Amino acid sequence: MSKRGLSMEEKKTKMLELFHETASFYSLKELEKIAPIVQSVKEVLDDIVSDGFVQMDKIGTGNYFWSLPSAAGATKQALLSKSSKELEGIESKIQEAEQNIQEAEKGREDTAERRKLISTLSSLNETSASLKNELAAFGAADPVKYEKKSQAIKVCKDAAVQWTDNTVTLLGYVSGLGTDSEQIKAQLGITDEWEDLKT
Repeated sequence: MSKRGLSMEEKKTKMLELFHETASFYSLKELEKIAPIVQSVKEVLDDIVSDGFVQMDKIGTGNYFWSLPSAAGATKQALLSKSSKELEGIESKIQEAEQNIQEAEKGREDTAERRKLISTLSSLNETSASLKNELAAFGAADPVKYEKKSQAIKVCKDAAVQWTDNTVTLLGYVSGLGTDSEQIKAQLGITDEWEDLKT
């Protein structure tokens, strides 16, 4: 007879009742034949085995299942004890969190002075945001960016002056050796547009 409409919990209860009434062990095939729930016997069995209410052992090539009322009571008692300890730990954490909230709220009472300070802070935050937007609008005129560019330009100019000095020194040296400086300039790719940079 099919028991349609039973919830999973009801199916588990019926399966456990079968084990406790008979106090015997069964294979899955035997349970599928005699269990009061025709559909999903394996699924229900897997659930109550994983919950610890039914034991399973492999004997030879088959799996056998059993559950004794005393073992079920011990399992439930152990589960209750574990859950009670977890509950105590959670309640302790809740109490600690509530104390921390109370500690954090000290000095934050809603007074006229506090409201005034919060209003001032809000106003200053708005002013700061407005100034940042205005500064961003200037883009290249940003003083920090301008300073960085100025420093980069100085480094480049110093390097250009140094290389110009080195080139002038080289040209003076080769001229002293009797070599035509115009010929050296041509070999170095120096045109008439070349300028002798000064610091």
